[in-house]
Amino acid sequence: MERGSPVSSPLPIELYPPLATVLLAGGLCAAAGFFLYEAGANRLTRKASQELLLGGSASVMLGLGTLFLLLWTGVWV
Repeated sequence: MERGSPVSSPLPIELYPPLATVLLAGGLCAAAGFFLYEAGANRLTRKASQELLLGGSASVMLGLGTLFLLLWTGVWV
């Protein structure tokens, strides 16, 4: 059997702290915007596209931010 090369990160480890910070902060801002939109809009003025954009971006940013936070703290997932 041939030995393969070890798996390495496509990003330098030094980028994990700023990526985690920026993505989590952006995700929290997007989530706050989503909640404010839902609380302020009534049934007739809501738009599904606006909800999907805010909710989807918050979800992606918070998910990636959590991933980089775990990698930064040494929890290899």
